[in-house]
Amino acid sequence: MKYPILAVLASAVVVAGCATSPYIPPPTPETRAVGQSKLAPKEAAQCIGSQWANSSRQQVWMQYMLANDGAYDVYVPGQNPPSGSAAIVRRSPTGQGSWLGFRGSDSAAAGALNQCM
Repeated sequence: MKYPILAVLASAVVVAGCATSPYIPPPTPETRAVGQSKLAPKEAAQCIGSQWANSSRQQVWMQYMLANDGAYDVYVPGQNPPSGSAAIVRRSPTGQGSWLGFRGSDSAAAGALNQCM
């Protein structure tokens, strides 16, 4: 009689844990960490995109990777999804701000991320 109750309680704890910490897609192995931003993921992605668009006068692609504004990929001007050079923006594991990374070899483009930290 005790065991079914324990199974139900364990299931409830697992479900509650999943509801409080949503899955954030990890960056690819080619992504190198740039740092933490004080901005929320959406604001950090918009900041990076506007920096690149203003400096290059070209279109910048911003791809939503996770609902609820938790993850974005912002593509360098002239690059296209899904495999182009991009800023990788994810919700910070600490819960405040964003984790920023960069996939690609354009160091000038990666430097724009520092302006959005």
